[in-house]
Amino acid sequence: MGVAWPLAACAQQSSMPVIGYLGPGSAQSDAFRVTGFRQGLKEAGYVEGQNLTVEYRWAEDHHDRLPAMAADMVRRQVAVIVATSASASLAAKAATTTLPIVFETAGDPVKLGFVGSLSRPGGNLTGVTQLGEEEAPKRLELLRELLPTTHVMALLVNPADPLTESQVRVSSAAAKTLGLELHVLSASIERDFDAAFARLMELRAGGLTIGGAALFTSHIEQLAALTVQHRIPAVYQRREFAAAGGLVSYGTDIADTHRLVGIYTGRVLKGEKPADLPVQQATKVELYINLKTAKALGITVPISLLGRADEVIE
Repeated sequence: MGVAWPLAACAQQSSMPVIGYLGPGSAQSDAFRVTGFRQGLKEAGYVEGQNLTVEYRWAEDHHDRLPAMAADMVRRQVAVIVATSASASLAAKAATTTLPIVFETAGDPVKLGFVGSLSRPGGNLTGVTQLGEEEAPKRLELLRELLPTTHVMALLVNPADPLTESQVRVSSAAAKTLGLELHVLSASIERDFDAAFARLMELRAGGLTIGGAALFTSHIEQLAALTVQHRIPAVYQRREFAAAGGLVSYGTDIADTHRLVGIYTGRVLKGEKPADLPVQQATKVELYINLKTAKALGITVPISLLGRADEVIE
């Protein structure tokens, strides 16, 4: 369940604006996002607890909880709703056409229906988008670079995530270009992980890419441990994956995207309208390689790839 809201009387006694923060994961799994968000708020002149109150709601990886949480924020008339995934943003958008919403998503905000265009959103939503669709094929390319003789790969996705369809589409196209056979595996809840890895072994896939879903970020260490246990070279988007024993992490600097979300939230609080704030596109991407894992798997990492890494974990 999400974090409980304080009594309405407490909010009424305070003159500070109240933000509703809608997260698909948990406070623990998304701590790095919150850190970046608070940094952005600070840059915009707001410090939580001093001149701003933030109420956090966590869906704990249950996407079906998000609509009720968003509706509750609307009933309470928070100053801004911050939605930190595509599913959270869809829930917030369905709940209100008037309250300002600042989103963060790996999907295309235009295709998802959040905004009319990136340059002029035109409604009550604006925010920050990652290079989600561009990153998914790149993870497959990294595996191909590390495993040049491997031709069977797998992609792990969460069917409940609204971005899964696009991730599968672009990854499948990349696999075809690279001459790879790609199998799509599904996990909607934590209990599905073991079955997904058992299927991975049955398919004799030589490498695994993990889709960018909140469920996977919430269980990043568990997924890294499973890849080590099954001796499967794998790539995920968060540094913590490589730090926990996964082979490679490659993805957008999420803390930085949430810093940008914090800045935009501050600008909206100061009176700017989401309709007039262009959607920002984060471009900072990080590559981490666990050299210890590579050696354990008998993989020789090309010097050219090591040279491109932001950090080599030994």
